[in-house]
Amino acid sequence: MLTIVIMAMIALFVGLRLYSVLGERTGHEQQPIARPADGRIDVRPPPVAEASGESETVRGNVFEPAAANGIKAIIAADPGFDVARFLEGAQAAYRMVLEAFWRGDEAELAELVDSDVREAFALAIAERTTAGHVLDNRLVAIENAVIESASLDGRTATIAVRFDADIAAVTKDGEGTVVAGTMSDAVQTHDVWTFGRHLDATDPNWLLIETDDVA
Repeated sequence: MLTIVIMAMIALFVGLRLYSVLGERTGHEQQPIARPADGRIDVRPPPVAEASGESETVRGNVFEPAAANGIKAIIAADPGFDVARFLEGAQAAYRMVLEAFWRGDEAELAELVDSDVREAFALAIAERTTAGHVLDNRLVAIENAVIESASLDGRTATIAVRFDADIAAVTKDGEGTVVAGTMSDAVQTHDVWTFGRHLDATDPNWLLIETDDVA
């Protein structure tokens, strides 16, 4: 009985953390208030900028012009979707997924990614374990996060985010000896992660459905 209670508490904690990471507005939370230079308070919801030749800014976050139509389609289908909140959550998810993978925590990964990505991560973790290697990596900073594309296929939404980050990567053997990397120098990484969600799903969370390294 005690085991069941503990597992239920863990599941509740993970669910709450996921909702805070990649959830959507419910309409009841307090909205951020922007104060313009003239002293007036703008309480309107954040706009989805029109596409142009440059990346557009949405409350301090950015998306590429190519993503504008897809974002508009998603908002039209789901008015509760918040672009700025999604991008902030995607950055938090980026950190959570990387750290879970580095630890080899397949249980946490299962709550954050879809089955295909989970299998790829599980294979990499198994190979690392067989080799007797342990990762001691650290995400130093996410320098930039940009929505590169967005689309709506029926009621299934997908959004691809490019992350430019600095990561200190160290691989150790079973005895703790460093076999690769150094903590003194961070490596610049560039990844495009695609998140997906069926808009009619009762679960408000977006899952990581694809990862790509880019130059």
